[in-house]
Amino acid sequence: FEGVLLMELVTGANGEAAPRLNDLALTAEQACAHHLTLIRQVVRMLCAGIVHGDLSEYNVLAGRDGLVIIDLPQAIDAAANNNARGILVRDMDNLAAYFGRFAPELLTTDYGREIWSLYQSGKLHPDITLTGRIEYHNKPVNIAGVMRVVNTVLKKEAAWQRYKLEMRG
Repeated sequence: FEGVLLMELVTGANGEAAPRLNDLALTAEQACAHHLTLIRQVVRMLCAGIVHGDLSEYNVLAGRDGLVIIDLPQAIDAAANNNARGILVRDMDNLAAYFGRFAPELLTTDYGREIWSLYQSGKLHPDITLTGRIEYHNKPVNIAGVMRVVNTVLKKEAAWQRYKLEMRG
């Protein structure tokens, strides 16, 4: 059914239109619980190859049955978009900044980079346990090794170009 749009009214506890997450005053405990729920949803989306692209407290409704992520037209294909990592990290940073207003310990987490690292290595799955931390390896670059590879490639390319010239004439 190409071109079909299906919509549903997301309602709150009393049947009214569900409020945006931005409209709620949360306790630290609620903020941590909602943050975890959205992290799990982001992981599920990424496991399906999707990055929201504009995830923030303005694009999440607090429905009767839980949080509902909305406004997906700008969602991107994680494997096909060179900016997917940065977009995912921005989405996750938006959530940390919002929920961090109520639970400051969330401000120092780095779920976006952790999730992307697991996705990139093929280890991400919907039931994974995340820490919000990522280990950075700050090893010095082996410049001599890189230059050896570059020089080898340059020599091979020069040999290929010579071969092509010889074949022409």
